[in-house]
Amino acid sequence: MKVSIADDILSIHHEDVPPYKKGGSVVRNTYFWALKSIACYAPKGGDWEFDAVVWVALKRILLSFQQSGYLRDRETVLEFPDVLLIPEELRAVSSYL
Repeated sequence: MKVSIADDILSIHHEDVPPYKKGGSVVRNTYFWALKSIACYAPKGGDWEFDAVVWVALKRILLSFQQSGYLRDRETVLEFPDVLLIPEELRAVSSYL
């Protein structure tokens, strides 16, 4: 998932936000609601934002769904531009583009 950080707010690019699909996979819909529940701003069709205070929770959610084996890495790994420093709290679930 492509991300950026500004003013201690991590944003997941709207094209990489997990979709909710009525009647879809329980795992994918649970993933959607888990991420949405800790987002400070999650508009439909927009970038989702996460305050620094929830980055540890974000890491735990991403690790949990990675380890489940149901989702691919591109759905659970945060991809940072190489000009940004990856915060310590997110290093276990992040890579550079």
